[in-house]
Amino acid sequence: MESPANQPELNGGSRRMALGLVTTLFFMWGFCTVLNDILVPHLKAVFEMNYVQTMLIQFTFFGSYLVWSWPSALLVQKVGYRHAIAIGLSVMGIGCLIFLPAAQGPSYAMFLVALFVLAAGMTILQVAANPYIAMLGPERTASARLNMAQGFNSVGTLLAPLFGSILILSQTKAGTMAAGTVTSLADRMSDARAVQLPYLGIAAVLLALSALMWLTRLPDVQAHETKSVAAKDSIWRHKPLVMGAIAIFVYVGAEVSIGSFLINYITSPHVSAMTSTEASRYLSFYWGGAMVGRFFIGAVLMRYVQPPKILADNCIAAIVLVIVSITTHGPLAMWSILLVGLCNSVMFPTIFTLAIKGLGPLTGRGSGILVAAIFGGAVIPMLQARIADSVALTVSFAIPILCYAYIWLFARMVTDKADAAKR
Repeated sequence: MESPANQPELNGGSRRMALGLVTTLFFMWGFCTVLNDILVPHLKAVFEMNYVQTMLIQFTFFGSYLVWSWPSALLVQKVGYRHAIAIGLSVMGIGCLIFLPAAQGPSYAMFLVALFVLAAGMTILQVAANPYIAMLGPERTASARLNMAQGFNSVGTLLAPLFGSILILSQTKAGTMAAGTVTSLADRMSDARAVQLPYLGIAAVLLALSALMWLTRLPDVQAHETKSVAAKDSIWRHKPLVMGAIAIFVYVGAEVSIGSFLINYITSPHVSAMTSTEASRYLSFYWGGAMVGRFFIGAVLMRYVQPPKILADNCIAAIVLVIVSITTHGPLAMWSILLVGLCNSVMFPTIFTLAIKGLGPLTGRGSGILVAAIFGGAVIPMLQARIADSVALTVSFAIPILCYAYIWLFARMVTDKADAAKR
């Protein structure tokens, strides 16, 4: 495969324009994903559900990644990056529009359909944009480049809780009352419709971006896969890819689990006496930590320190912080769990680039597998929800600890392999 750095269409302003434009998409899917953390307590109150029933929100959303990742990879191969990205944005816009009839009913099943469609569009974006950013330059700086792009993803995750708090939770009866307060059926029906205007606005932005992508010509860096290569080499022979897919699975699961339960965790008696609206604002510290880490640890420090080492150190820090949170109370318990967001910052882009490194013409197929592994965001929160319902919410945070332990093992494996190659 020709090195992207040697392709003429990637020189100068063309490469910078492509990098800038595609990076804006990272913001949008980060924003839409974290808005689910507002929907979890919101719809839990509207439909009076337990944790397992409520986690169908994340199960449906991230389950869509498993269903659509392989078709998305085929779509990218068939129509190219620009058209695939435009299609993905359009599908996301349609998913947001489905929120309008879902809230009018209101119908929990229709909400789940809307989330499934929204995530389908997001899957297309993930399959196209992650490897595209990684290939827009030298392989040795791919982790730093993807961390920078994921930093803008984190800007979206930082702003989404504030957006949701102001335009959704603060507009509802349940969101402005103490945790556990019972509201009337009429209030809950009215609360459900609070999502209509915000998601209509998001749909308009997504469809406008889709039109822009159709009109903009991006450099083509697609790795062309030949039948001879596919016949000789199996994607499953690449151990870093296989272990990396599991690492993506547990990482997304841990990140989503913590984010999904944060509002309920912060409003629990041993942590604080906040309302859901007040607690939702602290979500921005969790996701804001990821933004700071990606810009300053990932995009800068990773140019000088080996990515696997940074990944391993962040896993250890995350484990320590979760343990501190679940064994203490009050502000210490709250701020230690929020700081896990800083540790999360470099994990996804670093795992992704380490897993696809050296795949050559198999990069597109490998990307599809890694995006399918985002399904962990459906499974891990559901597992934690079962423990929260049957034992206790605090005890359920043992699940993210196990997830970070596996990612540490992946980082050590990659480091050992690199050291062996140098000898």
